[in-house]
Order: sequence, then C-alpha cells, then structure tokens
Amino acid sequence: MRRRRRLPGVVSLDLRRLDRVLEVDTASRAARIQAGVYGPALEDQLRPHGLTLRHFPQSFEVSSLGGWIATRSGGHYATLYTHVDELVESLRVVTPGGTVETRRLPGSGAGPSPDRLFVGSEGILGVITQAWMRLQDRPRFRASATARFARFEDGAMAARALAQSGLHPANCRLVDAAEALVTGTDDGSAHLLLVAFESADHPLDAWIARAVELTRDHGGTVHDEEVRSRAGDERGGEGAGAAESWRQAFLRAPYLRDALVAMGMLNETFETAVTWDRFEELHAAVTAAVRDALAAVGAPGGLVTCRFTHVYPDGPAPYFTVVAPGRPGALLEQWAAVKQAASEAILATGGTITHHHAVGRDHRPWYDRQRPEPFAAALRAAKHALDPGGILNPGVLVAPCAEHPSPPPTALVHPRWRLVA
Repeated sequence: MRRRRRLPGVVSLDLRRLDRVLEVDTASRAARIQAGVYGPALEDQLRPHGLTLRHFPQSFEVSSLGGWIATRSGGHYATLYTHVDELVESLRVVTPGGTVETRRLPGSGAGPSPDRLFVGSEGILGVITQAWMRLQDRPRFRASATARFARFEDGAMAARALAQSGLHPANCRLVDAAEALVTGTDDGSAHLLLVAFESADHPLDAWIARAVELTRDHGGTVHDEEVRSRAGDERGGEGAGAAESWRQAFLRAPYLRDALVAMGMLNETFETAVTWDRFEELHAAVTAAVRDALAAVGAPGGLVTCRFTHVYPDGPAPYFTVVAPGRPGALLEQWAAVKQAASEAILATGGTITHHHAVGRDHRPWYDRQRPEPFAAALRAAKHALDPGGILNPGVLVAPCAEHPSPPPTALVHPRWRLVA
C-alpha cells in the first residue's frame, strides 16, 4: 500500500458553533445561514417563518449545510430540485488566498458562476462559512400512489414518462422486487414505483390522477386504496402502505448497514446516473460485474439490488446495494474487488462514478478518468491560486502534486471498515 505523506501537523476545523440562521428575506424567499448548522436545527429555525430549505439527504440529522454544499449533496426529492446546487444563491468562502463572497442574484449570465466553483469542491479550495440559500414555503398538500410492475424495465419506462411529463413529483422511486422484499416494503412479488407529490399552493388530485394514468399506460397495477390525497399533514409526503414502509426502511438503512458490517457481512452501496438510452446496458453490466466479483472473492450468491433515487427527463440515477457473506480477515480486499468491478462497469457503460455520494478518496481513481483533462488542469490551477500551499484536504479531487498521483484502486481503504478491520 502506498505510504501516506508525512505532514508536520494537521488542523481539523469544527464549525458546529456556526449554527444559526442569520437573516431571512421573506420577499425573495431566501435566508443567510451559517455553514455549521445541522439539518434539524436549520429546519427548526426556518419553521416559524413558514419556510423550508426542503433538502433532506439521508444524513440529514448528522450533516451540516456547509457539508452539503461542499459535497454537492443530493436530497430525498426525486425531481426538480434534487441537488443542493439549485438552492445556493450566494456563498462566503474563506480561502488561504483571501475571502470570496459572491453576489446574491436569482440568475446571471456574467461569465462562469463563482458559486459553482465551490459547490462540490470538497474543501480543497476554501472553507464555506455561510450561504444565502433559496427557500420554499412549507408544503400543505400531499398525494401519493404505489404502482406494481411484473418487469423492472416497465417500471423504468413509467419512471421515464413521469420524469418527462412536467408533473415534477416529489418522489418517483423505482424499487426492484428483491429490495422491496429485503426492506419489508412489499412481499417481493413485484417491482414498485412509489410516486408522491407535495405543494404549498394547491391540492394535488389532478397531479396524482395523471401520474397513476401514466403508470398504468406502462403496465403498472395501482390499487385504488393506495392512491391518497390530503392536506395539512406535516409528515413527509409519501403516505402509508408500501410507500411509508419504504420511507422507514430508508431512514433505518445506515444503522442496518453498520449492524451488518459488525456481523462480518460485506455491505456496500454505490450510485450513478446515466441517460435513458444507456440505462438497460448499464444495469445489466453492473449487476453482472458485481456478481462475478462476489464469486471471485468467495462470496457467491450475494444479493445485488437496484432502485432509482432520482429521475431526470434525460436519465435516471440507479442506486445499487450489495449484501454478501464476508470472509473473516479479508473484508477490505473483498470490498475493494467489488468496488473496482462496479466502478469499471459504470464508466464503461457511460455512467458517472458518483451521482450524490461525492468523490472523496474512494472514487478518485475513476473520477480522474471521467473528467476531461483540460478541466483537471483548470481545477489544479484554481487550487494553486486559492490554496498555494496545498494545505486544504490534500489528495481530494486533485493530487497534491505531480509526485503524488492518486492511489490505485487496490490501495483504497473504505472509512466504514476501519471500525472493524
């Protein structure tokens, strides 16, 4: 394994006390918010104003606004405002080269966006200390439905129709039958498409009725008792039945993962995004590559499931889960083999190496291959301009210098395994 660079010292910044909503502009529906605020505290401070950021990543309870922006996080909602990018109005970033504070604007054609330089920069350019964020009125109307499909491909086509319809559902999550069974969402006899809408302005009966019609057009079965429309419920918009069962399983997933790892199981998740015309090829290639890798590392028969976390007019974001018996003393090697096989298949079939899990160090070998080299050179130049000493998160997104290239896949050590390795 490549030896780590020796550094004379390390400074770790804790922004937890930067935890306040400093200013609310109700006319523009925006707020100036400190970057260290955690998700629940942020929503608690916005609630008296009748507003919400409406960004709920799975790590919502234990992650901060600055972390969401720095990692370009994806939220729970499946269409329209899916990533934190769309919610950033302006930023304040402290860099070794000086403080950057961008102008508040609803939109601008004045050259490349300075905000976009820092959104997703993963701490290599500066420390985000506060941001003006675009808000929304808190929803008052919700509607939901569950459609069942005999074929996963038909469910994917229904999801595509919804994504291209202009209805903008809050949730449009396709869950394959195996995952539905394992999570207790359904009995495993069908693939599920969970659809939900929410609005602060109007009832949603017409929206859910049209969504049900679209799913039935693609072979979906929708039971009338699982179509719901209501007002005044503060709970997150998916209703009851299979949708609520899935929601609870989604919230429990990180804790279940830790329990499985402690039991010596190989448990990994990875996600991507790809255009609709390439989805079937990617799905088949990734599933086959992971199953072959599991067999090669002595874990044949492991479970490989797929769901859509987000859908766009031009493609879905497939999310894969792997669960297999681990081999004592070899979990790191097993994980690295599965990770490499999946990542190679994703790149080979036109997907992105990560849709919302950020790059960090796990994805660096494939991120380096995905991005165009002229852009990589520009990113290195930006880092040199803002962080000439190379002190911020060395090795993340770009190599610290030419003498220290990114590590090979076999040198990867996944942080979740350090507790049990």
